[in-house]
Amino acid sequence: MKQRVIVCPLIENDGAYLLCKMPSDRGVFPGQWALSGGGMEAGEKIEEALRREIREELSEKLEIVQATPWTFRDDIRVKTYADGSTEEIYMIYLIFDCRAANRMVELNDEFEDHAWIRAGEFASYDLNAATRITLAAKGLI
Repeated sequence: MKQRVIVCPLIENDGAYLLCKMPSDRGVFPGQWALSGGGMEAGEKIEEALRREIREELSEKLEIVQATPWTFRDDIRVKTYADGSTEEIYMIYLIFDCRAANRMVELNDEFEDHAWIRAGEFASYDLNAATRITLAAKGLI
């Protein structure tokens, strides 16, 4: 079974948290709302990976002014690829509390939408299981 270390930012700005909607045809959580983030590359330091993922997925315009390690968790998930093939992956999530100075997000093709959501509003979003666990642990849902 493949193993991936995933860096996940829980990004907050003015009391709202950033969630991104996964494409409906691929990924670990197709069509569901999730935290951004992704896998570390060989030789990469943890915070370097976190900031790279934020730049790649959300753009350099989103200014992260604070990134603090918060918690970690592991899980086994099935990833669906664009060609329809699947793969079981052991995932280690490193989750960071991040504060953004702005909300200037430009998504890459890994997501189809994004939203800034306040505590109490998460129930109207189809959250993936990993994001639901994270938000519950943070006391947001």
